[in-house]
Amino acid sequence: MGDPAPGPWRPPDAHGVREEVEARLRSLLASRAPHRGVHEPTLPPDLLQVLAGYLFPGGKRLRPLLCVTGWRAAGGRGRPGELTACAAALEMFHTFTLLHDDVMDDSVLRRGRPTAHRALAALHPGRPDADRLGAGGAILLGDLALAWSDRLLRTAGLTARQLRAAGTVVDAMREATVCGQYADLVTAGVGAINERRAMAIARDKTAKYTVEGPLHLGAVLAGADTALLRHLSAFALPLGEAFQLCDDLYGVFGEPVRAGEAPLDDLRDGKCTLLTVLALRRAGPADRDRLLHLLGNRDLDDAGAAEARRLLEVTGARRLVEQRITELRERARAAVLHAALPPGTAAELVGWADHLTTTHRRPQREDDDQELPP
Repeated sequence: MGDPAPGPWRPPDAHGVREEVEARLRSLLASRAPHRGVHEPTLPPDLLQVLAGYLFPGGKRLRPLLCVTGWRAAGGRGRPGELTACAAALEMFHTFTLLHDDVMDDSVLRRGRPTAHRALAALHPGRPDADRLGAGGAILLGDLALAWSDRLLRTAGLTARQLRAAGTVVDAMREATVCGQYADLVTAGVGAINERRAMAIARDKTAKYTVEGPLHLGAVLAGADTALLRHLSAFALPLGEAFQLCDDLYGVFGEPVRAGEAPLDDLRDGKCTLLTVLALRRAGPADRDRLLHLLGNRDLDDAGAAEARRLLEVTGARRLVEQRITELRERARAAVLHAALPPGTAAELVGWADHLTTTHRRPQREDDDQELPP
């Protein structure tokens, strides 16, 4: 991983896709604002404001962009409104996962702003149950984002065939995400987890909903057959796993101020990633005990974090994870060669492979506000 980072890259018309997706999201929020008829429930303005803070400005819209790539991979042309609506549904689902993830991890910041449960708690100063209220409100807000993701799909104007195919893809993506997130919770702080389990968690909680699901959704809307979906999975799953490994590295060794998150969150969470699994396996008894003490310690300070990073380095775990990222990226790139794709789509997928596996070397996280390079 010592080669220089590639030059700026973005998929075709990334700016246009982002603008159209954002317009769909803004239209939905405006339609649910508290100014409707007396027989409809009125949504509290504070919930809408916090949700808008998660959506706008809304990161790089990776999932919507990959959905459009999947559409093109299956021979889809142009960018019809139903495709944009489905891409926006993916972004709303992503927001649902962020809201619930922040509660589960008790995160302080998201994109440089207070997380939803912290922001909602702050609206009720002096209440002894403000923190509990904030957590409950954030969970409800995540539920609302999930419901609105469904609304965007149902009202996208899909044909019956498209709706059935989209539903199959979305259901599988959501189930995998829940399974991966639960496994992530169960294994946090457990030093006995093995490498295979760590990669299975990365595949379920990230690869399937960040890369495979969006590509499949766009592809089935364009009428993709099972052969193409298999080729896209052969590309998406190793790439999604590599992407998660990049995020794991950046969460420990990146620049937390620019990442917009608390600087010690990933270490304090003690998640069992490939990075920590390899370090614990390769460390001597004393270093292993010390790592187990540091990882998952909610009171970890800067000095402890520096020690943990040093141990992750000297055991060779960081270097091995970087090697695995390279291997997974090359496997994804090779999968493109075996698929029958429209002109230009293979190069687009290779561009995604390179871009998504180098973000850990730049001061950005996947859900950062910064756009893809112009």
